[in-house]
Amino acid sequence: MTNLSRSVALISLFLLPLLSFSFSVDNPTDRRVLVLLDDLSLKSSHSIFFNTLKSRGFDLDFKLAEDSKLALQRYGQYLYDGLIIFAPSTERFGGSLDSKSIADFVDSGRDLILSADTSASDLIRGIALECGVDFDEDSSAMVIDHSSFSVSDVDGDHTLIAADDLVKSNVIVGKTKIEAPVLFRGVAHSLNPTNNLVLKVLSASPSAYSANPSSKLSSPPQLTGSAISLVSVMQARNNARVVISGSLQMFSDKLFRSGVQKAGSPNKYEKSGNEQFVTELSKWVFHERGHLKAGSLVHHRVGETDEPAIYRIKDDLEFSVEILEWSGKSWEPYVADDVQVQFYMMSPYVLKTLSTDMKGLFHTSFKVPDVYGVFQFKVEYEKLGYTTLSLSKQIPVRPYRHNEYERFIPTAYPYYGACFTTMAGFFVFSFVYLYHK
Repeated sequence: MTNLSRSVALISLFLLPLLSFSFSVDNPTDRRVLVLLDDLSLKSSHSIFFNTLKSRGFDLDFKLAEDSKLALQRYGQYLYDGLIIFAPSTERFGGSLDSKSIADFVDSGRDLILSADTSASDLIRGIALECGVDFDEDSSAMVIDHSSFSVSDVDGDHTLIAADDLVKSNVIVGKTKIEAPVLFRGVAHSLNPTNNLVLKVLSASPSAYSANPSSKLSSPPQLTGSAISLVSVMQARNNARVVISGSLQMFSDKLFRSGVQKAGSPNKYEKSGNEQFVTELSKWVFHERGHLKAGSLVHHRVGETDEPAIYRIKDDLEFSVEILEWSGKSWEPYVADDVQVQFYMMSPYVLKTLSTDMKGLFHTSFKVPDVYGVFQFKVEYEKLGYTTLSLSKQIPVRPYRHNEYERFIPTAYPYYGACFTTMAGFFVFSFVYLYHK
C-alpha cells in the first residue's frame, strides 16, 4: 500500500506541471476549464453553450459549487486555465475555494465567466465587485423595459429584454454583425467609474430601469437608462479576461433557440442573437481572438545588421518588431497603423508610428537625438479588445569623442576669424609702433 501511495504521488508530481502549464502565450488553446454549477441540471439546460466550448477543444470539468473537494490549485500549481461560475445562489463554495482564491486565480493571468440572476448571493456580488461591477442592491430587482422588450414576453412584465446596444468592437463581439437582438432576463449592474479596465459590452436602452416587477415603484429607481449594463467585460493589466453577465438564462438553450421580435419593430427573427453573441464573447474571453504576441525588439545602424552595444548621438538607426495575432488555430500577421515606438529617457525624445509590411513586421528609422545618456526603446500598445503589449530594451547613447568632430566646425567660423584678426592686428600694431617716427 505504501508503494502504491508513492507511485501515485510521483505520477501527480509529473502530471500537475503539465496541467498547470496547458495554456501558454505561444499556443493559447486546448485549455482546461472548471465549470461550477449550483444545479447539475444546468448541464442539459445550457448544453448548446457547453458543447460549443467542447467543439473548440476545451476540456470542461463540471462540479457542484458546494463540492467539498473543490480546489483551483494543488501543490502550488493551478489545475485549470479558466473558470465558469454558473452558481448565482451559492452562499459559500466548497473545498478550498473562496472569493480570495478566485481573485488570485484572475491575478495569475487566468480567465473567468461569472453569471448572476435575481438569486445572486453576497458571495457572487462580492466577486463581481472585485472586478469593478456592482449589481443592484435590491435582490428582488430586475431589468424592466417597456419599450425594448420582446413581444414573446408572455408574463407581460416586460422583463424579457430584446437588447441590441452592443459595444462597437469586432474583436470582442466578432466581425459578423449580430442582426437579431439578444434576449436578456436578469439583474442590472453598473460599472465602477474609477475602474478603467471594465467595459460595457451589452447595454440597456435609455428607457430601461431596475426595479421589482411585482410591486409598484415607491421611489425613483437607482439604476436607469444606458447607465445599466447587462453584460460587461474586464481585461486586467496582466491580460486576464473576465465576463460578467446579469442573466444566467441568457446562456440557456431556451433563449438560444427562441425567436425574437423587438417591441415596435417590424423585424422578426426565427432565432435570437444569444448563441452568436455568447459564442463570440467566449472566444474573446478565452483568448481565441484579440490575443497578441510580439517578438524581440530589433535595432541597428542604417546599413548594418548587427545590434550595437552603444549608439552615438546623431546616428541613423533602424528599428523593427514582429507582432502576431492568434486566429484561434494559428498565429497570423497582425496588421495595424497605430503601433508606436518611443526612444525614451525620463520622457520620449522620439515618438514614431511604425510602418508595416502587412506580414507582421513593424519598422521605422530615425536619428538618435543630440542628447547622451541611457535610453530605452519602448513599445506600449493598448487597443480595445486586444491584449496589452509592453516591451522595452535599454541602450546607452554617447557623445562624440574628441577625434570624431569635424576639423573645422562651421558654427565656429566667427571665432576662427576673431583669432586670425587679433593676430593680424597685433602684427600691424607692432610694425607701426617699431618703425613709425
